[in-house]
Amino acid sequence: MPIQIKAKSMQGTILIIDDEEKLRGLLAKIISLEGFEVIEAANAKAGLKKLEQQEFNVVICDVKLPDCNGVDLVKKLKEVSPITEIIMLTAYGTIADGVKAIKNGAFDYITKGDDNDKILPLLYRAVEKSMLQQRLHRLEKKVNKQYGFDSIIGSSKQIQEAITLGKKVAATDATVLLLGETGTGKEVFAQAIHYGSNRKDKNYVAVNCSALGKDILESELFGHKAGAFTGANKDTKGLFEEADGGTIFLDEIGEMSPDLQAKLLRVLETNEFLKVGDSKPTHVNVRVIAATNRDLQRESETGQFRSDLFYRLAVFQIALPALRDRPKDIEPLAKYFITHFAAKVNKPVPEMNLEFLQKLKTYSWKGNIRELKNMMERVVILSDNPLLTKDDLPFEIKNSTSTISNSYNLSDVEKNHIQRVLIHSNGNKTEAARLLNIGLTTLYRKLEEYKIS
Repeated sequence: MPIQIKAKSMQGTILIIDDEEKLRGLLAKIISLEGFEVIEAANAKAGLKKLEQQEFNVVICDVKLPDCNGVDLVKKLKEVSPITEIIMLTAYGTIADGVKAIKNGAFDYITKGDDNDKILPLLYRAVEKSMLQQRLHRLEKKVNKQYGFDSIIGSSKQIQEAITLGKKVAATDATVLLLGETGTGKEVFAQAIHYGSNRKDKNYVAVNCSALGKDILESELFGHKAGAFTGANKDTKGLFEEADGGTIFLDEIGEMSPDLQAKLLRVLETNEFLKVGDSKPTHVNVRVIAATNRDLQRESETGQFRSDLFYRLAVFQIALPALRDRPKDIEPLAKYFITHFAAKVNKPVPEMNLEFLQKLKTYSWKGNIRELKNMMERVVILSDNPLLTKDDLPFEIKNSTSTISNSYNLSDVEKNHIQRVLIHSNGNKTEAARLLNIGLTTLYRKLEEYKIS
């Protein structure tokens, strides 16, 4: 008795590659009656072309084709569309062909002439798997857009160079030190590195080292045993354990106490630490990304920060540019924030006139991207105008004078040039001094004079 298959609430597109026109047409009719969209191709070349032109859930492919062996074709089909499932059909099945087809990426391999009812249950399973892969693919793209390098806005040379470095180091397990002023997007970069790495499916944990006292931070990072201190009623995991297999982001690392610096150094060197009140080490596999707005190299030289920890953290350094040094990116960032906050407060997205934009581009932005974000939120909330003008800006921006591009003051020019060279050298002061053709001591004096961090 034929197997009865209840049509499922599933849409899918199927490609049939077979040179036997009658058999291909019959199979297409059977599958179409199940509610699937079916496209036909008479040979491998035509099938590959159709797969390049549109997305298919499943390819049903004959092994014996006039221009290609179907088993070998599986690899090419998977290269074009990795999330498409492939079912092989043959009139003369062999175990060797079946094994090779599966190894090449086929979903399954069945012989023509077998019970024809086998094809439909097999097809439904293949479509279900393909749709699951599509959902995962879309979710991954969404995550990349929200947290990956796609979330970093800007086309300026400075930010693109930083992104290039970030993508390169993301593929490794190297410790990363992010340098830059407050508000330059160091945490966004840390997230992008995590989600661009092979650790992306594990936890990403962020902690601000300046927000907690020494004892609390130690317990937060490394956990504690029951009875370790008053109120410690049970064993508690720390953030390093929570991040096991993934990434921990230590923001404001320069604020960490010397005792904790020593403990962190041990983790970086041995992947082990002692919980508060414990005598047995805990082992973890964690990637560390640290960030600071301070000159840790100089502080390590003066004894304010452990030099051995600095060199362990600074395996790979990325300097993030200040917003005032990338005026080209101010407009797209402002547009992004306007769109985001307009949707949040359920308002139409306003446009920006030239005077409004000019004020944004020539303002100093000491708080960098964070300051721009907060300012754009304020503007969107307060303004009901479809076109934003200078009058919609806060007093300090509306009445500001240019501090960057329009200045001919020699000290301003020198300051801007030093900042650009520091960005080019990724924050390496020795290299910056060499490029500027000045002594390192002279560079440090100018950095202090111009208050460049």
